[in-house]
Amino acid sequence: QVQLLESGGGLVQAGGSLRLSCAASGSIFGIAAGGWYRQAPGKQRELVAIIFSGGSTNYADSVKGRFTISRDNAKNTVHLQMNSLKPEDTAVYYCRIEIRTGVYWGQGTQVTVSS
Repeated sequence: QVQLLESGGGLVQAGGSLRLSCAASGSIFGIAAGGWYRQAPGKQRELVAIIFSGGSTNYADSVKGRFTISRDNAKNTVHLQMNSLKPEDTAVYYCRIEIRTGVYWGQGTQVTVSS
């Protein structure tokens, strides 16, 4: 059984920063890929950033240069450092991990950026 615990969301002013964390527990045996997705009201869920087991990363064009995804393999944790936040970054952010036994999603954490 695998559980994901997300933390770090909240309310911040435009230009501010937040750091999201996703801690995986249970029968993990290593995270093949860890990613953050977001869904704004009335919009589809979209990929924000993803990091693979070798350390390579991909980012949505809208967050390149502002967001940084990282992982702590020893703690089975994936982080998303978000800087220079904009009102359009407001959404529910979801953690997603791929492990040997399948794909798992977190419950989501709200990020609200005020102008």
